[in-house]
Parts: sequence; structure tokens; C-alpha cells
Amino acid sequence: MSILDLKGDSVLSQMDTSQGTGKSTAGSLSHDFKVALDLLPHLVLVIQSGIGYCNTALKNYTGVDSQNIHYSDLIKFLHPEDAEHFYNIWATAQKSGKRFEKECRIKKHDGEYFWFLLIAESHKNPHRNNEFNWTISCTNVHDRAVKLRETADLLRANSNMLDVSVDCIKILTPDGRVSHMNKSGCIALLGQEHVRQFGMDWLSLLPPEIREQGKKAIRSAAKGKNTRFAGKSISGEMTFYWDNMLTPVINEEGETTSILCVSRDVTLQRIAENKLKISSDYDDLTGLMNRRAFKATLRHAITQAKKNKTSIGMMFIDLDYFKNINDTLGHPAGDHLLRVLAKRLIKCANENTFVSRLGGDEFAVIVTNMTSTDDLQNIIQLILKQNDAPVTYSGKLINGGMSIGCAVYPKDASDVFGLMKCADTALNDLKDRGRGGYRMYDKKMLAEAELKTKQLETARMIIRENRIEPFYQPKVRLDDRSIIGFEALLRWRDHYDKIHFPGSVVEAFNDYELATKFSEIMHEKIFTDLSSWIKDGLDVVPVSINASPIEFMRDNYAELLIARLNKFNIPAHLVEIEITEHILSERGSEFVIRALEKLKTLGLRISLDDFGTGHSSMTHLRDYPVDCLKIDYAFVSCMNEENSISSIVEGIAKLGPILSLDVIAEGIETDQQLQSLRAVGCEYGQGFLFSRAIAAKYAEEMLISKVA
Repeated sequence: MSILDLKGDSVLSQMDTSQGTGKSTAGSLSHDFKVALDLLPHLVLVIQSGIGYCNTALKNYTGVDSQNIHYSDLIKFLHPEDAEHFYNIWATAQKSGKRFEKECRIKKHDGEYFWFLLIAESHKNPHRNNEFNWTISCTNVHDRAVKLRETADLLRANSNMLDVSVDCIKILTPDGRVSHMNKSGCIALLGQEHVRQFGMDWLSLLPPEIREQGKKAIRSAAKGKNTRFAGKSISGEMTFYWDNMLTPVINEEGETTSILCVSRDVTLQRIAENKLKISSDYDDLTGLMNRRAFKATLRHAITQAKKNKTSIGMMFIDLDYFKNINDTLGHPAGDHLLRVLAKRLIKCANENTFVSRLGGDEFAVIVTNMTSTDDLQNIIQLILKQNDAPVTYSGKLINGGMSIGCAVYPKDASDVFGLMKCADTALNDLKDRGRGGYRMYDKKMLAEAELKTKQLETARMIIRENRIEPFYQPKVRLDDRSIIGFEALLRWRDHYDKIHFPGSVVEAFNDYELATKFSEIMHEKIFTDLSSWIKDGLDVVPVSINASPIEFMRDNYAELLIARLNKFNIPAHLVEIEITEHILSERGSEFVIRALEKLKTLGLRISLDDFGTGHSSMTHLRDYPVDCLKIDYAFVSCMNEENSISSIVEGIAKLGPILSLDVIAEGIETDQQLQSLRAVGCEYGQGFLFSRAIAAKYAEEMLISKVA
């Protein structure tokens, strides 16, 4: 028998009524009805006129002493969190007699609560028209209720967790409709947090310019593929950048049931990236493109020029003597000059011109869409004219001279590297031949540049493999050929034991590092030979050493030479320094004078080589500590063919004794030259007539024989 069958008139028929009083009680329920109630497994309470009868299941569950209880006793067994709500529902139902259901926790006799579904059914009290009798059935739903509430808690936790995220998180249907969206998503897409009107088309919420990307992403995700796309949205004056990731949620059958869409606000990251890009592509000081951006621009320009069959002009610009400005006026002055030049270059640019600063005092200009080299030269003239205007800093005038090397695509080169190389070659050629103005690239320059590079590479190999060897050419008294000294000349020996002259690596002597390294090795080997000859007891004569102009540029030549002399214990009077006349009129001559005076004080001799070929020769003799004049071989070789040259040689030969200077003629190759030199009073000489430059072991033999 079901409890649903025990209601209405059926229930009443099972109840005894009190004759005469009209009262009915739970105790008046028929015996058969009570037996039927007690057989039911779930809890049942029958209430009439406020008195209740609980079946055996309810009695055993709650642990009450009697099956006859007041309805209020049931309230006592409910969980405190459920009791008040149940009471309110019950009070309302008492008046209306309306059926109701309510899940509540009922306390078991051991104190533990379990969830039950309470279903209350009413039927009219036949003896009291304004009252209802009630049958309350309590079905155990604990496991389902607990699981349901755990699920609800989990959903709330997940929802809270999603709301905590700053990402815009949405759950979409496979056709792109929003079924759930977190707080950040509502704010970002709907403008307010509390709006949760789901079911709208997600694509309609996107900016028009990225809807097509969004549509493709949804299609891809619906097919089970992870997909991603970027986009931006504009709100008022603000621009927001979003990174959208769509991940399909797939069931056991492999069907996409929903799509998880995570949209991340990457605005700050994009702003930082843009700032980084600006700093990586543009020069902080001038605001011009830097080397990286310049190469990218040139690469793009060449691509377009190939397509359009046009030409490109390129300039490398170098400020003349910029280091001197920094050294004398300070780096702020140098920075000021660079900024001024940048503004002037921009002023000369048009829509086809791109200006960049490569670093230091180096600038570059690209001229695109050229129809002829005239387009390039017109801009060059504008730049040079702009640069004629004076630049001042703190009331001081700054020299802003510049040198420009130019190359043209495709005439000179067909790629970025080649074009840059050609422009750089033209610039270096201009600086080697005198600064200022501009120089267009010529193929001959590249051959010269490649030769220079090869010489420098060879020089480094010579140093690395210790292939330098001093050779000695004797200086003789012209009357009797007796040896009065040697000139140490640099030679180097290759892998095939062939001897080479320094002319094969002449560019090394324009490089401070290489020139000073060559000098150091030569000094060490010369002094080793001198030390050996002295130890052998030979009558050692002075040895002259050639000094290249660049060796004096660091103002420490004398100190380095003196340290090496001391290292080998070489007497100062056995060493003579040979310098060319040109060195005394070049930049840095003050360093030369200081070094020569210091060496002269210590007892070293100073010889002026190639005398008569430089400028202001007499001034040099008056102002500098010179001990010996060397008549250049160019005069000696022509003195018997040209009277004017013979007169010059005679003049130098007679000048020596007047100034208490020795005079040595170079390049004597014939007896006729020897006799002519003796005739004009020249006392000393050297040349092939007496001996070529020879290795140390042969020089030692000459020292023993004392004649050449």
C-alpha cells in the first residue's frame, strides 16, 4: 500500500471518530491503517487536529518514545538552517491546504542529519470545516542531495574562480553563442559587471574589423582544433589589444559540445612591445632610424626597386674630426652637433629619402625612386649647403665638416651588403685622399680596398707567426768603404722561405695597433742582435731604426723604446732613430718633438730621412734635435742627368758641416754616383753599390771585416 493511497476519504475511512464529541485523534486510526503505515520503509507522519502519528520507520529514525507526537515535534528534528523556512511554509499551507514539497535535513537518533524530501498532502477534516488533516511523507534523498549540493558548490567555486581571473573567459556553443561569461568578460564586452544576459552571438560583440577572424576561429574550434587570433577594440579614446584562444570541449563521442574562449588583455604588453620596437629601431639621441631599421628599410627599398626597375642612391656620412670635438669641448657639445646634423639631414629629405644614424658620428641616407644619379647628387648638394651654416655650443663655434661616400643600386651593387660596402669604400677612399665633400663609388676603389684588407690580414699573420726579420744595410765612409753604421730594415719571410719587403704590407703602418706591434718585434730582434754582437766582443757600430709617423700618436714612443733598451742593456749611443721629414709637419708633431728631445737627452742620435722632399726643411733643422741628414735616393739617382738636382745635392752636402750635421747619401748604385758625391763633399753613403740589406749573420761578418 502506497502512502499516496492513504489520503482523502480513504484515510478518513480508516479513522474512528468519537461519537458525540466530533473529535478525532491519531489514536483513533484503525489498526489496519497503522499496520499499513508501519510497513512502509520511508518516514510517514499523519496529522489531524494538531496530533500526529508517526510510523515505525519515523519512530525508529528519530528515537521518540511514542508514535503519538505533536506536529511541532517534527520541527524539533529538523536542522536549524531548515526549520524556520519549513515552519513558514507549513504555516501558510495550514491556511490554504495547498500541497508542498521541501527538502530538509532530519536529525537521526544518533544526532546525525540526513537529507529527506518532505511531501505534504492535505485533506479536509470532515468534522471541522476550517481545518485540514495532513499526511507528510519523508523520502531519504541524502546521497542525491549531497552530490547535488557538492556540484552546486563546485560550480559556484568555479564561477568565482573564473570571476577572479582578469582574462575575459567565455563558454560558447559550437555555433558561437555565449552560454556563460565571467565578470571580466561582462565588463569588457557588455560594459558592466552585473549584466549576465547570455545567449547572444559572440561575433556581434567583436569589433567589425576582426569578426571574420573570429568566425574562422569558431569554425576551427567547432571541428575540434585549438585556434588563436589577435585583435584590438576601441573604447572612446582608448585602444585595447586582445589575444583570443579558443579550445574545444569534446565529449566521449568526439563531438564538440562547447568552446572555451579565453581573451586576454595584452594592451600593456603591446604598448611595451611598441616602445621596445621604437627603442630598437630608432636612435635615442637624434630620433633617426638606427642601423637595424636602416638595413630593413634598405632591404625593402631594393625589393621595390627591382619590381619597379628604378635606382637607389645611398650615402654614408662621417663627421670630420668628431673625436676632437668630444675631446676639446666635451661630449655634450658632440651630442649637440649630432642632433643639429640630424635635423639638417631631415630638412633635406623628401618623401623618397630616408635618414638614419648608424652610430657614433656615422649617418646614412637612402634615396629611392631615382631616375638618374642627378637625383642623388642634388640631395648631396643640399646636405653640403645645409652643413655650411655654423654650429655653436655655449658660445663656441663647432666645426661640422663632413665626408660623404656614395653608391648606386643596381649600378654598383645588387644587395644590401654590397651597396653598403661600396658606399663605405667610397667614404674611406675620400678620407684617405683628404676629407670633405663627397665621393661616388668606382670599381677601382674596391680593388684598392680589397688590397688594403689583404695587406692587413697578411700583417696580422706575420705578427701571429713571428715572421718578421731585421735585415741590415751598411752605411759606409765613401773614401774607404769602412762601415760606420747599419740601417735596420724590416723584412718578413713567407712559408716558402721567400723574403718580402715592407711595401707588401704598407697599410699596416697606417694602423696604430699593427704598426706598434711591428715596431716592438723589430726592436726586440734588433736589440737581441746588438746584444749578441756586444757579447761576442765585436766592434759594434750604431744601428738606425725607422719610426713610422703613427707610432708617435699615443705620446709614449720614447718611453717604450727606452724600456726595451734597458731590457737588453743596449748603450744609447748605439741606436739612431730615423724619421721622415714629413712627420714633422703632420698632425701630432708635438708628440714627435717631445719623444725626440727625450731620446736625444739620453744619447740616442736622430736622423732626418728623405731630406729635401718635405716642406720648410730649414725650419726643421733649426727647431728639431737632428744629428744627421739623409739625401733622398731620388736626388742621388738623377744628379748626373740634371744639373739642378746636382746643385741640390751639393747644397745639402755643404749644409751639413755648417750646421754640425752628418750627411749620408742614400741609394748609391754606380761608381759615377759615388764619384759625384765625393766631388761635392758628401762624406757618407749607402746603397746597392756597397751592399744590399743582409741578414744578421752576414752583418756580423761585415762587422768583423769592417768594410762593405
